[in-house]
Amino acid sequence: MHIFDIIALFIFFAGLFIFINTFFLKLPSSIGLMILAITLSVILLIVGKIFPSLSIGAAELEEYDYPEVLYQVVLSFMLFSGALQIDFKKLSKERTPVLVLATTGVLISTAVIGTLVHYMLDFLGIELDILYCFVFGALISPTDPIAVTKTIKKFKLAKELEIKIAGESLFNDGVAVVLALTLLDLAHAQEDHALSVFETGYIVCADIGGGIFIGLFLGYIGYRLLKYVDNEQVQVEILITLAVVMAGSFLADFIHVSSKQAAVVMGLVIGNEGRGEHVTSAAGDYVFKFWNLIEESLAAMLFVLIGLEMLVIPWRLDYFAAGFFAVNIVLLGRWLSVFIPIKLMSFQRTFQPNTVSVLTWGALRGGLPIALSLSLIDFHGKDIIVTMTYIVVVCSVLYQGLTVPQLMTARFKSNKEF
Repeated sequence: MHIFDIIALFIFFAGLFIFINTFFLKLPSSIGLMILAITLSVILLIVGKIFPSLSIGAAELEEYDYPEVLYQVVLSFMLFSGALQIDFKKLSKERTPVLVLATTGVLISTAVIGTLVHYMLDFLGIELDILYCFVFGALISPTDPIAVTKTIKKFKLAKELEIKIAGESLFNDGVAVVLALTLLDLAHAQEDHALSVFETGYIVCADIGGGIFIGLFLGYIGYRLLKYVDNEQVQVEILITLAVVMAGSFLADFIHVSSKQAAVVMGLVIGNEGRGEHVTSAAGDYVFKFWNLIEESLAAMLFVLIGLEMLVIPWRLDYFAAGFFAVNIVLLGRWLSVFIPIKLMSFQRTFQPNTVSVLTWGALRGGLPIALSLSLIDFHGKDIIVTMTYIVVVCSVLYQGLTVPQLMTARFKSNKEF
C-alpha cells in the first residue's frame, strides 16, 4: 500500500465518519469524529488479537513516510489557511489583546508546561531533555480554531469576547508551531555541542527571520499575481495560492529556515492585502472558500489520524501516567497564559466578565498538535511526546468539548470570573 493509498483511506473514513455523525450521532464534529475514530481503532485492536494475521500496528503504519507528508503538506496548508482567515480590519479594537494573547500567551504556556513536564517526567523516572519538554509545551499550545469557532457561535457572547476568542485561536497556531520547530532545531544543535548565546540567537533569528523574509517576498508576489488575474478566473487564482505555498515550503527548507513561518506570513499578506480597500478584492471569494474547505477537510482527516494513533503509540503504563498528568499541566499552562496577559492589560482595557474562564476551558486542542508531534524527526524521547500529545488532545476534545456548553451556561448565569 502506497502513502497516497493511506491518505485516500483517511479521506474515506473522514467522509464516512462525518456522515455518521451528522445524521446519527449529531455531536459537534470534532467530538463525533474522535469517538468514531477511537471506536475504529478499538475494533482493529480486537480483530488483531483474535486474528493475528489481520493485525495492524506500528510496524505496518511506520513503514510509510506519512510524517514527511504531514510536515511538508498538511502543516503548511493548515497554517497558510488559518493565517488567510485573519482579517486585521475585523479585529479592529481587539487587535492588541489578540496579538498579545497569541504571542505572549504562547510563550508563557510553553515555559510553564515545559518546566512542569520536565519535573513530572523526572519524578516518573522518564528521561527527556528539558529543551524537548519545551518543544512539547509549544506544540501542545495551539488551539483548534474550527472547534472553538463552532462552539462559541452556539452562545450569545459579547462581540468583543467572540472576536478575542476566534482571533487568538486563529493566530496562536502559527506562533506555537514556529516556536516548537525553532526549539527543536536548538535541541538538535545542542546534541552535537553546548550552544553559546551567539549560536542560540543565530539559530532563532535565522529560522524565524528567514521565514518572515520568504513569506513577505512570496506573499507579495502572490498578491500582485492575484491582483493581475480577473476574479472570475477562479481556477487560476486557486492555483496561484497553491503554487505560492508549495514554493515557499520548498525554498524555506532548501535554505534551512522556517517554512512554517513563511506559510503564516504568506497567508497574512495575501489574506489582508487581498481584501484591501484600494483594490477590488485581489483575491476572489472562492480563494477564501477553497482554503477554508482545505482546512476543514485536513482537520477532519487529522481527527481520524488521532483515533488511529492508538495503533502506533507505545503501550507503557508510565507513558500513559505522564500523559494524564500532562492534561492537568496543559490546562494550568493555558490558564496562566490567559490570566497573566489579561490581568496586565486590564489596567488600560476593559474585558468582559468570564473572559479568562471561556478562553481557558473553551480552548480545545485539535489535529495540529498531533500532526506536528508525528512529523518530528526521530530523537530520543519522541515516543513520550507523541503519547502525551495524544492523551492531552483526546481528553481535551472529549472532556472539555462535552462540558464547554455546561460551563458557558453556568458561568454566564452566575456572571462570575475564576
